Amino acid sequence: MFRTVLWTAVVILSGILIWLTLEVTRSKQEISEAPFGVPFQLVSQTGQPITEKAFQDKPTALFFGFTHCPEVCPTTLFELNGWLHEVDPDGTKLNAYFISVDPERDTPELLGQYVSNVTDRVKGISGAPDKVLEMVKGFKVYAKKVPVNEKDPNGDYTMDHTASVFLLKDGGRFAGTIAYGEDPATAVKKLDNLIKG
Repeated sequence: MFRTVLWTAVVILSGILIWLTLEVTRSKQEISEAPFGVPFQLVSQTGQPITEKAFQDKPTALFFGFTHCPEVCPTTLFELNGWLHEVDPDGTKLNAYFISVDPERDTPELLGQYVSNVTDRVKGISGAPDKVLEMVKGFKVYAKKVPVNEKDPNGDYTMDHTASVFLLKDGGRFAGTIAYGEDPATAVKKLDNLIKG
């Protein structure tokens, strides 16, 4: 009798564990198949509305930065431009966007001028500060305003921010990153793999 009860309990427990494993696996698969980030409605550098749908029609590279950035942003834009021209010479296979983390200063028009001075392959995105902040947080990007002079917190400032390029597969699914300062050959290979799916 005791053995029967014990075996029944083992079978029931095994069934529960199998069910839990299947549920966790299914949930992870649903998350990995979902578009990365959050829905948003911002403004492109041309003044047109832009939403998360722009990141879903083909593989996409995203970089979050700001126009007053002294080194990281212009360097990344310059390098990204070269990589994009190498892996997608006609510009039909990859989208690329530069999203401002400093919308108080980076109007869509200013952002457009800044980006177009460096590249013809990356489009700028900005918008209302609260909407941009919501989008930046939803994409799990670090961005923080840092006063240039600690004694004058309301004066000039710079922005600390995530310096990686985010890579999204077709459909907007997260595919990885290109780190700031990454070997150019590795960055090109990552973009090439992104195109090939």
